[in-house]
Amino acid sequence: MNSPMRHVESVRQAGHALPGLPAAEAVALNLCAVILAMRGDEPMVALLKTATSDIATLPCGPFAPSEHGSLKDGLASVVERGTGLRIRTTQTLGTFGDGVLQQPFGDATPQHTLPLVSLCYLSLLPPEKAEDRGALTWASWYDVFPWEDFRNGKPRCLSEQIEPALEEWARAGNDTVLAPTSLNRSQRMRIAFGADGRGWDEEKVVERYDLLCEAGVIGEGAKPGLGRALWHPALGHHARVLAVAIADLRRSIKSRPDVFELMPELFTLFELQKTVEGILGPHLHKQNFRRLVEGEGLVEQTSEYRQRTGGRPARLYRFRRSVLLERPAPGVRLKPGRA
Repeated sequence: MNSPMRHVESVRQAGHALPGLPAAEAVALNLCAVILAMRGDEPMVALLKTATSDIATLPCGPFAPSEHGSLKDGLASVVERGTGLRIRTTQTLGTFGDGVLQQPFGDATPQHTLPLVSLCYLSLLPPEKAEDRGALTWASWYDVFPWEDFRNGKPRCLSEQIEPALEEWARAGNDTVLAPTSLNRSQRMRIAFGADGRGWDEEKVVERYDLLCEAGVIGEGAKPGLGRALWHPALGHHARVLAVAIADLRRSIKSRPDVFELMPELFTLFELQKTVEGILGPHLHKQNFRRLVEGEGLVEQTSEYRQRTGGRPARLYRFRRSVLLERPAPGVRLKPGRA
């Protein structure tokens, strides 16, 4: 990810203050990282286990103006302290309001409550970094969102559980009077889940997640039994942040060479295809994919090969960096839903 993370410098400098800010208006600023890497063919997200709960979290921590010169410095410090990882490039995902922070970042005797605002960022790491250590663990993002994985065809949970539950939810609320520009439940379901032949759009990860939560299929309001069968609850409210990150990455690899941040320096075209499939969800046609990445000038051959068991050696490739100078959007130009 070559676009720099936008950040602001700390206002804690001599002669710089926020004039007239009432104490009641203060907020706690939380820095949160969605760190993604590949482990074999599987897309993984870095999580932190806690000693007192089964809930894992994304790496996060407070922005401390007295310690961090900028949000970028603060994020790198929070991640390294919590995980031992040194993140390279980052990209802004967005700002999330997490309600009220009752006990700000471990303060045992808080004097007042503070609204908590989280600034969330995406970071991609090469596969050798995806190792468990201490409190750091890695989980497949398809353990959290199994309905997003089309690599072996349509997921059974979609046909057998999600679609029937959503259809029942849609029938119960389609008579609601809506604003002229609003869609009813059935229409929203068709758009988000590609129902009635509309076609699956792998980029609508957030729309599907929000719809499933609203319908009570997953999340805290899920009906007994169904939500437990479909959704891995380890992330709690951080699951939506992960959904935003997956959607962002699925879009970005089509116009930027972000996928190569997840690859080792040398790789086979088959390994690259499996990585792209892991990110997007659907299976891709081998020859079409090979023609695409070579035709777009994204890779270059090396003189090295990887020996494979029971087959011919596979040639190794590397990312062709000069493509960055040749055109503004050098990505894997797949259309949404293309399998």
